[in-house]
Amino acid sequence: MSLKDQLRLDLQSAMRARDEHRKNVLRMALAAVQLAEVEKSADLTDEEILDVIRKEVRRREDALVLIRQVGREDAVKEELLQLGILNAYLPQQLGHDDVASIVRQVIAELGADSPARLGDVMKAVMPLVKGKADGRLFAERRAGLVNA
Repeated sequence: MSLKDQLRLDLQSAMRARDEHRKNVLRMALAAVQLAEVEKSADLTDEEILDVIRKEVRRREDALVLIRQVGREDAVKEELLQLGILNAYLPQQLGHDDVASIVRQVIAELGADSPARLGDVMKAVMPLVKGKADGRLFAERRAGLVNA
């Protein structure tokens, strides 16, 4: 079953259960998928649908920061609920230790012995962690990757 079909089934279940929050989030997610399909002029693969969901998660995370700044706790709860629903469709995220282990393995395989090889390491690591690790992990720890 494709991810799009799963979203549709979950939407139907939410409608039957009268779960308004879940129903609204799933409708929004399906609308975003349909918009992306129209832009692409073709059906999306499951990986492309995951990318759409990741974008929606990022939007909510950004909105959450702004909402907290203005002190709207009622809206914070709503955004957190929406994030929880969307995150359920994303693969389990790798932790810092898991990413560091992958980086060390790639460094050993490539024989990267200096920071000048950081680009080569990143090119090899990124496909291994795509969608499973937040890119911010790399931005924060970039300088220490070769020495990891």
